[in-house]
Amino acid sequence: MRIEVTIAKTTPLPPGAMEALGSELTRRIGKHYPDSENHVLVRYAGSNNLSVMGGAREDKERISEILQETWESADDWFCASE
Repeated sequence: MRIEVTIAKTTPLPPGAMEALGSELTRRIGKHYPDSENHVLVRYAGSNNLSVMGGAREDKERISEILQETWESADDWFCASE
């Protein structure tokens, strides 16, 4: 599967957050889809969006849930370096 998360340019994130989010999503998605090679891309764009290519509708729904859980638990896995 190819997973692309876009974050609105108007959403300020600390340095390193995009890379950390991509790594954490890759780790969490890999737990649920261990037999598939997942490519996760996180980037800035005009709006927030989630695209899942190569997966079923149920896969997109589950990945959306994983993304929400990951975002909500950022305090647990992201350490901003200053």
